[in-house]
Amino acid sequence: MEYDERLALFRQTRLNPFDRGEEEDGPQGGKTPPQHDARPELFSGSRTHSSDRTMDLGLAEDHFSRPMGSFVASDIEQLKLAIEECKKLILELPEHSERQKDTVVKLIHLRLKLQELKDPEEDEPNLRILLEHRFSKEKSKSVKQTCDKCSTIIWGLIQTWYTCTGCYYRCHSKCMNMITKPCVRSKVSHQSEYELSICPEIGLDRQDYRCAECRTPISLRGVPSEARQCDYTGQYYCSTCHWNDTAIVPARVIHNWEFEPRKVCRSSMRYLALMMSRPVLKLKEINPLLFNFVEELVEIRKLRQDILLMKPYFITCKEAMEARLLLQLQDRQHFVENDDMYSLQDLIDISSGRLSCSLTEIHTTFAKHIKLDCERCQAKGFVCELCKEGDILFPFDSHTSVCHECSAVFHRDCYYDNSTTCPRCARMTERKQDDDVKDA
Repeated sequence: MEYDERLALFRQTRLNPFDRGEEEDGPQGGKTPPQHDARPELFSGSRTHSSDRTMDLGLAEDHFSRPMGSFVASDIEQLKLAIEECKKLILELPEHSERQKDTVVKLIHLRLKLQELKDPEEDEPNLRILLEHRFSKEKSKSVKQTCDKCSTIIWGLIQTWYTCTGCYYRCHSKCMNMITKPCVRSKVSHQSEYELSICPEIGLDRQDYRCAECRTPISLRGVPSEARQCDYTGQYYCSTCHWNDTAIVPARVIHNWEFEPRKVCRSSMRYLALMMSRPVLKLKEINPLLFNFVEELVEIRKLRQDILLMKPYFITCKEAMEARLLLQLQDRQHFVENDDMYSLQDLIDISSGRLSCSLTEIHTTFAKHIKLDCERCQAKGFVCELCKEGDILFPFDSHTSVCHECSAVFHRDCYYDNSTTCPRCARMTERKQDDDVKDA
């Protein structure tokens, strides 16, 4: 009976947000029940289990389930009043006491219910398409995300939020209709190239003293909004479009071999992230002198050239195809297609030394298969026709030279010391002449 008495007192204090009874609607007979201060009674007694706390809070009954039909405005008002009551009670109770902890639990439940009434999840679609964004509703309850539109924290526990599957733009559900930025991935698909000028600034006056993206008024004095420069585009942005994020700028890498991260706007940061692994940089055309000053680039170029010479062996070797040796370069597919295209990630890994180590290991594995493990590949080797001595030669050996006309392989010293033409080319020319004579 003690629990029933406490539950009756709890309901009389009007802390239950769904108790729609009015104060003037007293019991039949016109008698008004005596009003008691329910706060001390509500949390009296010792509590050792969470179920006891739930009973004392009046939560054993399903007060927080959605009633049949739609909510009216009074439900939200009652929840707000109940929340304010809980806040006052928390301040009055002894700090770190059991009663204060129980009241905090109740406050959390009330706030969750209030947010559910304001922003019901069941009304939100799982996929929304807007300005080429493909927004997918997130289920993560992490609080480490920030809305890209309003720049506030996304409380995943009580708020609905979306992420673009293309450019990873994140925003609240309530901010969706205010988005003005198109998806950056569409730009990557249609225009896969970098700005190769270092911070191409045009000045605030050319921007009419407005943000280059959202056109908000800005100035270097911070009135009405601070002007922040993007080191990639050279333009100025407001604090909503430029969060002082940092990224490695491709132009500085290509021209100065500089990898220090610079401040860029949000859209540039996403664009650079999506372009990071795309091989769109042809260094020998953009800055051929870079190979004279960066020894690592010369080493990587030689390894890539050797791998291209090994590729014909693998695509005609059954054992190599079964072992899928070329898949060791699946993360850098362009390495088995050409030797002059680089991605920004390639240059970063070259500078750190990671690419040299991994590519040398792959090169050793490929060479071992051709020269030692596979008899079929060994049979495709060459004998130097100039000296006719020594071991079997392969075009990727460091001490060999390859004829540009017939692809025959010779010792490097023999090839450059020989003043005559390539013996294989001479035979092919003689054979062709004999065929012409016979046809005549």
